Amino acid sequence: MILKYALTALSILCLSACSQKNASEQPIVAEKKPQVVEQQKQMNILYIMTDDHAAQAVGKYGSRLAKLNPTPTLDKLADEGMYFKNVFVTNSICTPSRATILTGQYSQTNGVLDLVGSLSTEQQTLPRLMSDAGYETAVIGKWHLKKEPGAFDYYQVLKMQGTYFDPLFRVQGDKPWPKNTKTYKGHSSDIITDLSIEWLKKRKKEGKPFFLMHQFKAPHDYFEYAPRYEDYLADVEIPEPVDLYKQLDSQGSIATKGVNNELVNDLGTSISQRHNRRSLGRDLGIDPSLPHDEFTHQAYQKFLKAYLRCVKGVDDNIARLIQTLKDIGEYENTIIIYTSDQGMMLGEHDLQDKRWFYEESIHMPFIVHDPRVKNGPKSSDLLINNTDFAPFILDLAGQSVPDDMHGRSFKAALYGEQIDDWRWASYYRYWTHRQYHDVPAHFGLRTKDYKLIFFYGKGFKTGHTPFFYDRKWVEKTGKLNNEIATPVAWELYDLRKDPQELNNVYGDPAYAEITAKLKAELKRQRNLYNETDENYPHLDKIIQAHWND
Repeated sequence: MILKYALTALSILCLSACSQKNASEQPIVAEKKPQVVEQQKQMNILYIMTDDHAAQAVGKYGSRLAKLNPTPTLDKLADEGMYFKNVFVTNSICTPSRATILTGQYSQTNGVLDLVGSLSTEQQTLPRLMSDAGYETAVIGKWHLKKEPGAFDYYQVLKMQGTYFDPLFRVQGDKPWPKNTKTYKGHSSDIITDLSIEWLKKRKKEGKPFFLMHQFKAPHDYFEYAPRYEDYLADVEIPEPVDLYKQLDSQGSIATKGVNNELVNDLGTSISQRHNRRSLGRDLGIDPSLPHDEFTHQAYQKFLKAYLRCVKGVDDNIARLIQTLKDIGEYENTIIIYTSDQGMMLGEHDLQDKRWFYEESIHMPFIVHDPRVKNGPKSSDLLINNTDFAPFILDLAGQSVPDDMHGRSFKAALYGEQIDDWRWASYYRYWTHRQYHDVPAHFGLRTKDYKLIFFYGKGFKTGHTPFFYDRKWVEKTGKLNNEIATPVAWELYDLRKDPQELNNVYGDPAYAEITAKLKAELKRQRNLYNETDENYPHLDKIIQAHWND
């Protein structure tokens, strides 16, 4: 096995000096060599994904929330399997992330740049190739890709975002999409799990392994948990981020705050009442007449308790899934993968939601339990992004990875094998400009030690774009925020010294060399992954004008 991967890596290095496959500065070495018992038969694959479950809200990842023990089932799964420390989304918003996971491609290539994008049956590459590999495929839960999930053998998916209670599903059957609807009574996390359990018990086996994508709605806003969790954390004070009450002057840039902080109330929806249009505290019913600190404290506590109660519901339902696999005799034949479609800002920098290239927004939990691996490495710090998910799953199934996928498999990491030619930097782009949470459009690069961000401050759509979802705001102010440009600026964070990203060091002479290196790699990856702006000359003009700022 080791010789196989070494020869593969050597041949790739000889073929291309500019591909992602030889962008590594140094080899990735697993913590210890496992004992692996290879099995010839194909393994079932259960892929479990939540919506907006930040890595810092998984106990195993050791954040300020770990002591609250929000995810005992997932932590046990990680202890018995392996967790990946550095997994990041490439476009932190639901629909584009899910499209990337299914296609293995960055957003501009798969065509899903923002929330209005969709994915046709022909583009649903992962389930199609898994079927070709002999798998029975199903997706149950949140879909959010608009068009019918026709590449799957079976589906029951929420209509669009779906509701937490008494959700409506679109069900494969006699009626055509999208008229094939059915409503269930109860909480969505319970119902989605009920449906997956039913499918697992009643599926047409015919000697085929299964590939099930079990996809929760939770803990997406507005964090409606099942009533049985009302007492969970009721008397607990949730630890707060260091810059919840006031954004630090050293954090961010004119792109995120404006010149002389003139946009601090306009950009980045808040927990506090800082943001003039959308405050999570106001949305959650906190008394707006309270003093700033008290309002913010109550808002944060209510937000986190509701969020973590949703997470607890997810964790308990994952325990039900695992028990079902044991009950039907498939646990030892099933690889379990757990992740989220992206991270989530949990009050850091007084920000809510995702979208930002800041750490909490992009950091995805990723846990793998493969019962074939005995005494394997318990963790990996390999730099992975969600273009790698489809190649990884295909590799687990014994399928080759298509050349048009941007990502690659990291299956070798499960076996503790050295990977000499992995990426050293991961590319990110948030295409949407100020459409929902007043986040300026930006792109950037993350390595293990640094993060470089370029805010170009304008949307990719040209001309008048009258749609702005907050109609009350438009009627009140006459403003279409998505059409309002914001200042252009770079940000750089030294993650070794500043993991919380509190000090923007862009422009500091001490970082001139690393800045130049990161910009060169940023340009290389934008070209390699079809992420340039040749189709958007108004953006390309901004980028060229400010590249050397």
